[in-house]
Amino acid sequence: MGKKWDDSPVKRAADLLRKSRKTVAFTGAGISVESGIPDFRGPDGIWSKIDTKYLDIHYFKRHREDCWPVIHAMFFEPLQKARPNAAHEGLAWMEHEGLLAGVITQNIDNLHHAAGSRTVVEFHGNTRLLVCTHGGCRVAADFERLGLPPACPTCGTILKPDFVFFGEGIPFAALRGTEELLKDLEVMLVIGTTGVVFPVGGIPRQARQRGARIIEINLGPSAYTEILSDVFIRLPATRAVEALVKELKKR
Repeated sequence: MGKKWDDSPVKRAADLLRKSRKTVAFTGAGISVESGIPDFRGPDGIWSKIDTKYLDIHYFKRHREDCWPVIHAMFFEPLQKARPNAAHEGLAWMEHEGLLAGVITQNIDNLHHAAGSRTVVEFHGNTRLLVCTHGGCRVAADFERLGLPPACPTCGTILKPDFVFFGEGIPFAALRGTEELLKDLEVMLVIGTTGVVFPVGGIPRQARQRGARIIEINLGPSAYTEILSDVFIRLPATRAVEALVKELKKR
């Protein structure tokens, strides 16, 4: 038999979600770990395997050909096999049922889209597209067509991944989309993030300041647990969201 856990946090969370007139999910790397994507700051995380200089925009612009093999191996190759897990799918179901207004994600793995979520703010960008830093055009990340390093089909400039590098600002569209989702928010569902990366880590704090209740799903306490969270579900993302969906379907 599987290990039992106290389901009262799940029931309390489901009750908040049922009563909420607007709920938004805020997700970090922890929601995708069970899809086979490593997190960034754990013992085996991405930052333990890659020199961060390769993701510094100033270094990248000077050494594009050297950076691309590392970036491709660390970010694009693992995503070829990654598939949405039950947590991604559960959030998509909640949106379809009118229980979720959208998702704000720190992740660049595209899995919320793949799971069927329609309103997704990718705060740090994505790996679906590549951007030309010369002309500004964006093209699909098709390395068979564009080569490695990928070259802009219009001007030949070596393209950059369409996600935020160190030294770059957050895209305006992401800031605007976040603000739209925070308007009139009543509940924020925080999943798989430690809350230590900024500015994105400040989003649940903004939600709380505006009066939203916070439901947190994490394997352990985060920067939010003691000061923000109304309900803390200490479970892997898939088990927690599956349990929430099961509870919500009882209505």
